[in-house]
Amino acid sequence: MKSKTLFHLLPLLLGFFVMGFCDIVGFLSDYVQRAFQWSDVLTGFVPSMVFIWFLFFSIPAGNVMNRIGRKTTVMVSLALTIVGMVLPLITYTTISCMMAFALLGIGNAVLQVSLNPLLGNVLTDSRYLTSGLTAGQVVKALSSLFGPEIAVLVVTRYGDDSWYYCFPVLGAITVVTAVWLWLTPIKREQGSGASLSFRDTFRLLSDRMVLLLFLGILMVVGLDVSVNYMGSKLMSARFLWDSADCKYAPQTYFLLRTTGAMLGSVLLTRIDAVSYFRVNIVLCVASIVGLILSESASLAIVCFGCIGFFASSVFSIVYSVAMQHRPEHANEISGLMVTAISGGAIVTPVVGYCISIMGVVGGLYIVLACALYLLVCAYAVKHT
Repeated sequence: MKSKTLFHLLPLLLGFFVMGFCDIVGFLSDYVQRAFQWSDVLTGFVPSMVFIWFLFFSIPAGNVMNRIGRKTTVMVSLALTIVGMVLPLITYTTISCMMAFALLGIGNAVLQVSLNPLLGNVLTDSRYLTSGLTAGQVVKALSSLFGPEIAVLVVTRYGDDSWYYCFPVLGAITVVTAVWLWLTPIKREQGSGASLSFRDTFRLLSDRMVLLLFLGILMVVGLDVSVNYMGSKLMSARFLWDSADCKYAPQTYFLLRTTGAMLGSVLLTRIDAVSYFRVNIVLCVASIVGLILSESASLAIVCFGCIGFFASSVFSIVYSVAMQHRPEHANEISGLMVTAISGGAIVTPVVGYCISIMGVVGGLYIVLACALYLLVCAYAVKHT
């Protein structure tokens, strides 16, 4: 990769680090609940405020991006994030905190829609684009890992009621990202600049490949959320592990998913993305079957790790294939794909229902169904 391209790429990767900040909201919700004596119902609504905006703002953001450009849309998303972080510092009330979380969610939704395709302005080679998207997911995962640690340091130093003091740190990183990106010359994509309606965007789903990939994003998010949701439950129900030990299942999944994404970001510059997709999803299905049949706790933990490892690059590959399938509609397709992320959240209630009537194995069958759809998807798409 040319040094000039790397220079353009660095602020975008830092943008993925900002993208991971929203994952801190769930961690902070306990501190907010104690500070304002919120009910469990209201507190439980806080993390969903991140996902719900993907449903309402993804497609409008894609349509706006078609008019003002990808880089400008990223700048808008960073501005929304900064305002959300500043708000509790100005006025610390229940309303201001709810508004702050909402702005963080909206900013994150717009950022996901615009930052991923903006990579395509820098990485024009399809191999490097898929690799860059995977690298971005690695950076986002690292941000999700370090964000809570920053919050813990803050509350340890200033007390639980000062949890929002972590926002100046996260806000400063966001400001640096915005200034760096603003100063980085990135050629604007070719586009019509026309105003599009919801109908224009949803009409793209009449393209069978776009619909296939849209559902693919929904399934990979559903698989990811469900495995995280089920990890501790399975180890407790099947192997009678206590709560302190059950955490090793999701932790192993997360660690191997990050490791797999790191490896994928390197290999995808040398290997055909669709071939990589096919091999990995076959092994992912095999790992889920192994988890369903496992009678050993050690084997189950290994299977959790393997699922994370083999599924780690699937999101980036599906997203990249969708963008390259109809490049003239990349902005609108980006909005559709990010909307599918919110749809992935509906898989978890289905998993919970299946667990209630079939036991923990019922939830695993839903995870297997998601992986099998992705297997079909892998063999339906053409080589890039």
